[in-house]
Amino acid sequence: MNIASHRSPARAVVVGGSIAGMLAAAAVKDYVDHVEIVEAHELPDGPEPRTGVPQAAHIHFLQTGGAEAIETLLPGSIDLLLAAGAHRIPVTTNMLIYSPEGWYRRWQRATHYLITASRDLTDFIVREQVLKDPRVGVRTHTRAVGLLGDRRTVTGVRVRTNDGAEAELRTDLVIDASGRGTRMPQWLAGLGINGLRQARIDSGLVYASRIYRAPFPTRGWPVVGVQADPRLPRPGSAGGILPIEGDRWHVSVMGAPGGHPTHDAGAFEPFARTLRHPLLADLLAYAEPLTDVSLTHSTTNRRYYYERLTHWPDGLLALGDSVAAFNPVYGQGISVAAQGAVALRHLLSNGLGPGLAHHTQRAIARPINSAWALATGQDIHFSTTKGKSPNLADRVLHRYVSRLSRTSTGSFLAATALTDVLALQTAPTTLIHPRVLLTALLGPLRSPLDRPQFTPSERDALNSLAKASGALE
Repeated sequence: MNIASHRSPARAVVVGGSIAGMLAAAAVKDYVDHVEIVEAHELPDGPEPRTGVPQAAHIHFLQTGGAEAIETLLPGSIDLLLAAGAHRIPVTTNMLIYSPEGWYRRWQRATHYLITASRDLTDFIVREQVLKDPRVGVRTHTRAVGLLGDRRTVTGVRVRTNDGAEAELRTDLVIDASGRGTRMPQWLAGLGINGLRQARIDSGLVYASRIYRAPFPTRGWPVVGVQADPRLPRPGSAGGILPIEGDRWHVSVMGAPGGHPTHDAGAFEPFARTLRHPLLADLLAYAEPLTDVSLTHSTTNRRYYYERLTHWPDGLLALGDSVAAFNPVYGQGISVAAQGAVALRHLLSNGLGPGLAHHTQRAIARPINSAWALATGQDIHFSTTKGKSPNLADRVLHRYVSRLSRTSTGSFLAATALTDVLALQTAPTTLIHPRVLLTALLGPLRSPLDRPQFTPSERDALNSLAKASGALE
């Protein structure tokens, strides 16, 4: 049966066992007879590293919009994550964030939340939920090497196993979730579909990360972040500490060209001390490193505008990093993939016939649009960025958002407007709503904080550590 019919497709193939691939399988499994995931590597049985995911070594979190999307696709998954040790962080109540405009207040009225955990744990919980469904299978050690069909309709994929054997998988729907290494542009060209637009915006940021044993139980401990300021006359740098399962801290530091972190474990904490505030280094002085330093240069924002193609074949979709990959400093990738999968599920539930794939690819682009505007709207203002320079409109918008950010350090309304967008629950255009514009014009209602806003219990814990180390301030 063909996807262009008014009945549901009988079979779907997902290229890639990534978290985006698993979420794609979750989206379609109720509307097909069978989903087969084609994965180049072995999939681990537990919350362990998965080959081909170098970014797993760096900090990850789910925005509210992403967590809610995963819960829509796989009900109960967030509770399973929390039961396995993940943390639910109320925004901004349990956050110590030093923005370019100052310290954000820890408002007691939390409007959103983050889910923090190791990437391995998040992958495992999602993977386990998907693969327990008998309608979903996995073909490991197998790569998709081409599409079957023509420019009107894709009818399957050609695959190759590690021993070189090739086979054709006939299917009604192919979903490419193969990530940053996608071959989709070349496959489309092979079908005679040309004119694909793409964008690459690279700030040159390098990530260095390691995991620490926290000096005290991390339940209830805040997220810590020191953000880069593109206005400073030095390479941009940033860092963050996320509480993860097992009373551990996942720590990442980032630096732009001219100020990159390195693999050197002995240089990790000194680099953290060079950030705009020494808070990360101060905290790490009490923690025990558990891993070596992992380094990555893969932080380019890259996007394919599939939704703008005049011709798009029925039976084909792309999701996750295969469509758009973001600078990971903004924590958007998994959440955007989950929202795209929800869009796919919604359109399949409507039983659309011809044009389903084109409609769906456009729907997948909507959450990408918001995340892309957030990520690239910041990155283009660093002097090291390649791919685009800010024009007059970009500079005016950046100045406005900076003013709104400064206002949010002392205004709950401004802080909520920003976090609505950062949580991927409203579009960036909401920031120019008249009420938000007026709030930004009035400025902060409270005086700025001159130091991180620790709670009394957090301060007592840190003082106890200082006494124990003989370094009481």
